Amino acid sequence: MATTKWVLDPMHSEVQFKVKHLVISTVTGSFKTFEGSLETEGDDFANASINFSLDVNSIDTNQEQRDGHLKSAEFFDAEQYPTITFKSTAFNGESLKGDLTVKGTTKPVTLEVEQGGTATDFYGNTKAGFEVTGKINRKEFGLTWDGVTEAGSIVVGEDVKLIINVQFAKQA
Repeated sequence: MATTKWVLDPMHSEVQFKVKHLVISTVTGSFKTFEGSLETEGDDFANASINFSLDVNSIDTNQEQRDGHLKSAEFFDAEQYPTITFKSTAFNGESLKGDLTVKGTTKPVTLEVEQGGTATDFYGNTKAGFEVTGKINRKEFGLTWDGVTEAGSIVVGEDVKLIINVQFAKQA
């Protein structure tokens, strides 16, 4: 059976994360620069092989000072670890398992996948859409910075929710 290669369409994709701030509200951020590909046997996405990477320096939380802090050595250390990568180990169509590498630390993660289906665009290109969600503990990946207010409130939550909407274009 022929292998089919699909390439991420960044114009129709987004990578977002949400983390609790002071335990009472949520900060939403995104990464603006990323790339990915998947390979399938034929047109079935089950058992697809998926590779994904994003540019830490493209982080955007709508607040320049916070973005700078997140890029610093206290968090992502973008100078030393400029990319976050994901390489799948198993995909059954609903559950995606793989190795996530953040700040030089690689851990297995399991993410939920909702397939949006496939469609052909105006130019005859076949596209496939997916929403990938999950939760990771930032401390497991070396993002251990903690701030506590004078009143004892934790500044940044440990759990980070991931919401990734991606569209892939089938390669001829």
